[in-house]
Amino acid sequence: MVRNHSEDRTESIILPDGKIDLFLFLDDGVNFEIFIGGICNKPIVKHPFPKSVMFAISFYPMAAEYVFKRSFSDSLNKKIILPPGYMGFYREDMQNFEGFYRKACVTMQRIVTDPIDTRKVKLFDLINRSKGETKVEAIASEIGWSSREINRYFRKWLGITLKTYIDIIKFCNSLKQVKSGHFYPELSYADQSHFIRTVKKFSGTRPTVLGKNENDRFIQLTTLSDD
Repeated sequence: MVRNHSEDRTESIILPDGKIDLFLFLDDGVNFEIFIGGICNKPIVKHPFPKSVMFAISFYPMAAEYVFKRSFSDSLNKKIILPPGYMGFYREDMQNFEGFYRKACVTMQRIVTDPIDTRKVKLFDLINRSKGETKVEAIASEIGWSSREINRYFRKWLGITLKTYIDIIKFCNSLKQVKSGHFYPELSYADQSHFIRTVKKFSGTRPTVLGKNENDRFIQLTTLSDD
């Protein structure tokens, strides 16, 4: 949940995190909106919404596939506006976050009825456990799914390649070191230049600038735990 009580109109930046998000948004207690944010492969400018509240549910790609039962290839770096009542959510659900949370849990459990493909479970588990320090060929060999088929799956459902998704996960796992002021790569980047290029690709700026996070501009960096 994000609640903005102020009149602040400072823009912020959403960084790629490899997830798909469902949002409920209420602007100044008047304008209600439900929307889905697709996968991002570049930094996205978030325009300010003073005196607003937002509830969000983040989904790993496989979870989003089974919950929403639709492709997100058309929503790369975009949002999809949905009608009030989508999944049974209404403006009244924003009166209490705990109630919204309980309702969301029940809704998701009711929706997911299809058998889950174990290859997809292994696929995303390998990527996340490795923190993005893995190769397409290694994943294909491990789960018994050809790289061509995996890339076809990623393009169909997310609009990106497996390699891009792996790079996003590695970038996300590098954010904690950047926030701590460590600007030399700790994960398997080829060299310092490769690390800087990757950070700039996904954040729009160099690691040193990202690490400063002036005015809490980068949302994921601001909310990232120091643990």
